[in-house]
Amino acid sequence: MWLTGDTDADGLLSSEPLALLIGMVLDQQIPMERAFKAPWELKARLGGTLDPAAIVAMAPDDLAAVFGIKPALHRFPRSMAGRVQEVCRAVVETYGGDASAIWSTAADGKQLLANVKALPGFGDQKAKIFVALLGKQCGVRPPGWEKAAGAYGEPGSHRSVADIDSPEAFAKVRQFKQQMKAEARATLPKTG
Repeated sequence: MWLTGDTDADGLLSSEPLALLIGMVLDQQIPMERAFKAPWELKARLGGTLDPAAIVAMAPDDLAAVFGIKPALHRFPRSMAGRVQEVCRAVVETYGGDASAIWSTAADGKQLLANVKALPGFGDQKAKIFVALLGKQCGVRPPGWEKAAGAYGEPGSHRSVADIDSPEAFAKVRQFKQQMKAEARATLPKTG
């Protein structure tokens, strides 16, 4: 996996399902590579382990303090610490502490998308991107996963983190996102 440009952080994303899930949770309002490197930094700050039950058991203020250590893991450390804790609670309560069960228990793409959308903070778009990421980069391909992922599942697209497998792909995804933002700004009504 090549999401951060950091060998250790990318290795963690490839080997620990909870790390990948946390990276996806944090992938908003900060650069993609920073969001996906944060689980590696969080693991180090938590003593070398990412255990969803231990994260759930932490006092919210304590977890927020861990997120806020300079450099902060997110631009909104307190709220994102809370979001990560909520997702870990869902992993513990619904999947017995096994983040990979979110996708390994899905019989088809529709169920996979439903499992992801049921997680706190995963709206339709984020859930589809995560389904595409699982399918394109992790080999999680239950029947109908491409349809469930929508446009993010299209082969050869460069729409999201799901399509980043090299520095070149990263540049194409960043260019696509900038183009989408520019188009959105162009459609805003002029004020003044």
